[in-house]
Amino acid sequence: MAFNRIATFATPRNMAAGEDTSRASSAEIITATEDGMTLLYTDSPLGVVGAVDITDPQAPRPLGNIAMGGEPTTAVVIGARAFAAVNTSASYAEPSGKLVTIDIAAQTVLSECDLGGQPDSVARAKDGSFLAIAIENERDEDLNDGQIPQMPAGFVVKLPVKDGMADCAAMQRIEMTGLAAIAPEDPEPEFVDINDAGEIVVTLQENNHIVIIGADGTVTGHFSAGAVTLEGIDLTDERGAIRFSETQADRKREPDGIKWLGTDRLVTANEGDYEGGSRGWTIFKRDGSVVYESGADFEHAVAQIGHYPDRRSDAKGIEPESIEVATFGDRPMVFVAAERASVVGVYDVTDPSAPVLTQILPSGVSPEGMVAIPARNLLASANEVDLVEDGGVRAHVMVYELQDAPAAYPMITSQGADELIGWGALSGLVADADRPGLLYAVNDSFFGYQPTIFTIDATQKPARIVAALPVTRGGMPAQKLDMEGITLDGKGGFWVASEGRSDQLVPHALYSVNARGEVRKEIALPAALAASEIRFGFEGITRVGDMLWMAVQREWKDDVAGEVKLIAYNTAEDAWTAVRYPLDAKGEGWIGLSEITAHGDWFYIVERDNQIGGTAKVKRLYRVPAAQMIGAPVGGDLPLVQKELVRDLLPDLAALNGYAAEKIEGLAIDAAGEGWVVTDNDGVDDSSGETLFWSIGKLAE
Repeated sequence: MAFNRIATFATPRNMAAGEDTSRASSAEIITATEDGMTLLYTDSPLGVVGAVDITDPQAPRPLGNIAMGGEPTTAVVIGARAFAAVNTSASYAEPSGKLVTIDIAAQTVLSECDLGGQPDSVARAKDGSFLAIAIENERDEDLNDGQIPQMPAGFVVKLPVKDGMADCAAMQRIEMTGLAAIAPEDPEPEFVDINDAGEIVVTLQENNHIVIIGADGTVTGHFSAGAVTLEGIDLTDERGAIRFSETQADRKREPDGIKWLGTDRLVTANEGDYEGGSRGWTIFKRDGSVVYESGADFEHAVAQIGHYPDRRSDAKGIEPESIEVATFGDRPMVFVAAERASVVGVYDVTDPSAPVLTQILPSGVSPEGMVAIPARNLLASANEVDLVEDGGVRAHVMVYELQDAPAAYPMITSQGADELIGWGALSGLVADADRPGLLYAVNDSFFGYQPTIFTIDATQKPARIVAALPVTRGGMPAQKLDMEGITLDGKGGFWVASEGRSDQLVPHALYSVNARGEVRKEIALPAALAASEIRFGFEGITRVGDMLWMAVQREWKDDVAGEVKLIAYNTAEDAWTAVRYPLDAKGEGWIGLSEITAHGDWFYIVERDNQIGGTAKVKRLYRVPAAQMIGAPVGGDLPLVQKELVRDLLPDLAALNGYAAEKIEGLAIDAAGEGWVVTDNDGVDDSSGETLFWSIGKLAE
């Protein structure tokens, strides 16, 4: 049994006809109706609660948005009503908020309660008799460098629910001051949960503290969330390299999400926000003693599937943020959402002292909340980031089903390698000349301080990265490279094509790299080509005898609109020639090339637009007869080749039921004639981090 994603729902689908769908929206905290047929998520940019019909979970339908008159933070359901906490604060110093009661079927607001402060999380009692609300009164991170205390203090609200309505007059305010060792006068409650006995647990994230409130509304226990010493982690941000060689001593956990595991244990996601964040998750006993600590193990597992967010990791790594606990069949399970890695870890906690990581699920960009629906074998995630302003993917809700089937993701992993290999941003791909299923890939300039050639065993499922060979110059990682293509040199080494950026002093060039990864020779562009170059250069390389052929991604200055060059370099004669290649008609964005691979009588070429998700239209594999690949000297008239469609790759990108990836970057045809394709995950930078790797079967020679 494994969870697999079965549907993806983009939040703009809930906007009404005529609304401006280019506005940013979000899916943050998510819940489900008691019958499991409807999902409700909070959308703070639009100030609404969105509703999604999942009667058919493989085909979610939009039910529209319900205006909240403020910024909703969390919603929960009791019977036919939803209860949403809404932030209405005028400022950090003047926090305010309300609880909104919603008729779900009618999508109308029935009543509102003044909460007396800025709310964050809401939880419901298992019997539906009351709600608990964390009133955070969050700090201003720009004031005094975000130092606390910053008044007013936060607190917890307990609110009875009678006949489907919140009983505002019976609201109970439960103080949290004087408990934590860190800023005891300024508690900032973050997340609440309620167990079967009616006990409330709350995290004070910035205070690094956990509080238990009894069924009578009084504090019955509290303890520090403590600290963890992390070893084998990557710390330094913005260097374009993943090196799990550093240590953080006594790193405060600072948990965000928390859930009861039964009535005697607690589970936390240790995101960090103030001075800490321990990159993992923890199971505590209710007295504060630790039952299980993941340490860096979860982060390492995430890195093995290519989801380590190097440029955003800073001190907090993958940032586990939210926790969900549910029992599927007879298996108690914990789900851990890592905000910066855009994944959900799935753990079997049959033995709470030794949880087993059974899967890592691909999620949208920055999962913020999850809801499990065991009665329907479903899990849903809310993914908050909307990149519409940058032309990127929208916010999404994603639905997963526990199936009698193998896990579809990851499609490629470094798990099982002799050493921990963190990877991402795979671009060029080439096959070994003799061994079917053995491939080599390079990463691009995202990892500019760690240029690497990866060895891939595609005979396994998922495919396995079994080795990582650093590309060096003078014994150091080679700089000023943007490796976008790789091919064999026929002598045990490789030729690598680097896409240049003149404005960053990165040259368009070819590099001869030996079997030890050492750059042995550099070939610069001739003047006739250099005079017309732009930053969108070589996006693939292939070799036929003494000829190296490179695909240029987009039109250069001397190209006719809608045509790009395929450029050849004769290594024996030191001569450059080229042909012209006709691009598909341009729609949104631009059209360009991203790979070239020679095989028998054909040159196979990947052509794509730069669109993502629902706007993606062109992700195609073409071929050109080798007989037409006879170039003319660059700088003169070039022959125009004819192309033939081999495969539309858009359906392949839909195989995981996510949104269509932008960058199909690598194509290799192995010694048995089988074609392999890989996508570039942009190093998890403004991306879900998903890497798709798959076979397209035998290709004609």
